[in-house]
Amino acid sequence: MKKLILLFIFIAVSFSISAQSIFFPTKEGTTLVYANLNNKGKVDSHIKQRVVHVEGSGSNFSISYLSQMLDKNFRQIPEYPMEVPYNVSIVDGTLVMDMKTFAAPGTDGFIEIEGNKLKIPSTLAPGVKLDDVNFILTLNMGFKIKTEVLLTEQRCLAIEDVTVPAGNFKCYKLTQTSKAKVMGKTVVTTIVSWYTNGIGTVKTETYNHKDKLQSSMELIEVNNE
Repeated sequence: MKKLILLFIFIAVSFSISAQSIFFPTKEGTTLVYANLNNKGKVDSHIKQRVVHVEGSGSNFSISYLSQMLDKNFRQIPEYPMEVPYNVSIVDGTLVMDMKTFAAPGTDGFIEIEGNKLKIPSTLAPGVKLDDVNFILTLNMGFKIKTEVLLTEQRCLAIEDVTVPAGNFKCYKLTQTSKAKVMGKTVVTTIVSWYTNGIGTVKTETYNHKDKLQSSMELIEVNNE
């Protein structure tokens, strides 16, 4: 269950759109593979994303892709679907997304999502601020577990060169504060992310309320075939 929530939050915050450049792959067949690392830098699991369909062009189009969580040895995790479908929509160069779109087909009775829409500005530059996002994720496990998530203080800090196993990239560095409330307990984390054109997320680092590194994620493979 914890991994499912982390996968959802990762997907929900991993998109940024520019009117001139898309921070997400737009070529059908493109596959991105990420490694999730613990606070000691050891790989815990992997996430694989594959673009299956692109429709539209310019500032208005949609991207359909499949996301899959794998264990540290790239094996399927039995309790999760093989590949979960998601969609990204761009309207007039701006990402506008209802959080309900992240509920995969067949999970209507298992996952409930409510909240305001996620909006990403059409351009990124140091100093640009993003709107707050507030949503509620409810897991129905025979009993309901509700997670309230508030993303605040979202802004672009700088443009930096970043090196990860997949290569060297010029990235936009963003930061955000996440407040997740589960069963009366609130967990506050700071997430620092690096995005690059044509790919999206290259690297993320998550810190607790004491600014101690808790986990990280990095791009390890890009396949455009």
